[in-house]
Amino acid sequence: MQRASSNSNTFDLVIRHADVVTASERFTCDIGVRGHRIVSLGEDLPEAAVEIDAEGLLTLPGGVDGHCHLDQPMPDGMRMADDFFTGTRSAVCGGTTTVIPFAAQIKGQSLVAAVEDYHRRATGRAVVDYSFHLIVTDPSPTVLNEELPRLIGQGYTSFKVYMTYDDLKLNDRQMLDVLDVAKRHGALVMVHAENAECVAWLTDRLVEQSLSAPRYHAAARPPVVEREATHRAIALSELVGVPILIVHVSGREAIEQIRWAQGRGLNILAETCPQYLYLTADDLSGEGYDGAKCVCSPPPRDKADQQAVWQGLAGGVFSVFSSDHAPFSYHDDHGKKLGGVEQPFQKIPNGVPGIETRMPLLFNGVHEGHLSLHQFVALTSYKPARLYGLYPRKGTMSVGADADIVMWDPSLRKRIENANLHHAVDYTPYEGIEVSWPVHCISRGEVLVKHGRYLNPPPGRGQFLSACRPLLD
Repeated sequence: MQRASSNSNTFDLVIRHADVVTASERFTCDIGVRGHRIVSLGEDLPEAAVEIDAEGLLTLPGGVDGHCHLDQPMPDGMRMADDFFTGTRSAVCGGTTTVIPFAAQIKGQSLVAAVEDYHRRATGRAVVDYSFHLIVTDPSPTVLNEELPRLIGQGYTSFKVYMTYDDLKLNDRQMLDVLDVAKRHGALVMVHAENAECVAWLTDRLVEQSLSAPRYHAAARPPVVEREATHRAIALSELVGVPILIVHVSGREAIEQIRWAQGRGLNILAETCPQYLYLTADDLSGEGYDGAKCVCSPPPRDKADQQAVWQGLAGGVFSVFSSDHAPFSYHDDHGKKLGGVEQPFQKIPNGVPGIETRMPLLFNGVHEGHLSLHQFVALTSYKPARLYGLYPRKGTMSVGADADIVMWDPSLRKRIENANLHHAVDYTPYEGIEVSWPVHCISRGEVLVKHGRYLNPPPGRGQFLSACRPLLD
């Protein structure tokens, strides 16, 4: 329970009887916050202006969602449902206090221009703190020799490249050029690994047979397509001698490639997402057009792949668990029903919403015995903060860190219902799944969610975070 004090204060906020869990430690203490940061971890701290009794709750670092898409410029009439306000509002209601979406270069245009545009979209809108990854789609000599090195020096120390999608993909030579810049300037490259030519060939064969329903999205992107691209990305990384992070890994075949590389001593990192734990290819075969709600790339696989992903999370194959939040509404002329009509699978906007449900869904893995609490913190907060240059300001509960704190009642269970979520998307693919949910969410010392109720903080309180050099150990 929260209480106020009229006395002069040593602290702005004190959390009493906190059962603190980090990526490596667990201890009980009071937490003192002043000036938006944790300034004391101790016992019997002096009274504060605001106090929270955390007895019976777990007190964890706020989540860092290292892969989400908010208000990203889109082609062909598409538009994302969430901007920086609705997206970050939704994030904090699910226990995430820092988000890292993407400033995406449009082919033929400047990467610097993409960053400037993305700042305009974010400024005055975000509720919680945020940083940017870059998306490199056109690695021209100017981008490679001038823009990327300058942006890395300014705190944009991670960028994503694609091996698929016509408007985003790079060829192997371009990939090598980008990896070389990352090596020379101390940045981290994230790779979407799917073989574009295989996907195009399979898509053409399916279209020739008039097989266009959403379920054929999975048929056009079978595991071998991801497996081959993952192996090739690893080879390019080895050739240049630079770490990479393979994003949204979907199942056992890609995991086998990553585990093989890690076993050889290569610094290959990996990320996975909720859709690969809770959805399968069968979810793309919903009645009528409903399967479009679960169209994402790579697609969900099968139950055996789900089990392989859980094992990879528990066994250390994965460093990061992200939402890959891609907020396209179902009943929307700019979303899944592009132009107001049902689309063939190859034209359905890719992605599923999940920025609010990411942490509750993975916390369910703790509840079911798949993961320890320490692993949960590492995957959702500590490791993404380190990899993306935000540690120790984010991702930990230590003196000097931002007071980003989330308290959980592990005995409290609720069913996910889209009507109760805070994003601007008109569905969730996780409807009806029972999970634990955060009780209190604090961002830089300010309580934004109290007893599960969003307190409507003003848009724009979130701050942009300039990233440091990634910590890859």
